[in-house]
Amino acid sequence: MHVGVLESELVVQRPIDEVFGFFSDAGNLERITPPWLQFEVLTPQPIEMGIGTRIDYRLRLHGLPLRWQSEITDWSPPYRFVDEQRRGPYRRWIHTHTFREQGGATQVSDHVAYAVWGGRLVDRLFVSRDLRKIFAYRGTRLPEILGAKAGA
Repeated sequence: MHVGVLESELVVQRPIDEVFGFFSDAGNLERITPPWLQFEVLTPQPIEMGIGTRIDYRLRLHGLPLRWQSEITDWSPPYRFVDEQRRGPYRRWIHTHTFREQGGATQVSDHVAYAVWGGRLVDRLFVSRDLRKIFAYRGTRLPEILGAKAGA
């Protein structure tokens, strides 16, 4: 099984507790996901986040309606959490979110290990490109929402 890796990094000029707090609200995922995905959190809110929390979503990818369920498998506020797909379009999806203080700012790092049906070819033709666009959108939206400029 081919495993793809996506890594993304962004520095937001906000304190770590504030940035982690934003990510602790699962509803905010809709705000940092591109509109073309028509992403919606289905689990009733507020959602109590912690190890074992499962969250259901609905989205459209290339016009296809999809359901997705993730589970929080590591919850270490305000420094890290991990979500893993339990049901959805990927063979494997493990998304590690890491937050690091940088003198009043916060470095937000994402590491996603994923596998898709169809292997390396499908990943190269479709999936990796879509993921880069999704995370680029997120890198633009997060600083806008938090009212701070992104740093390098």
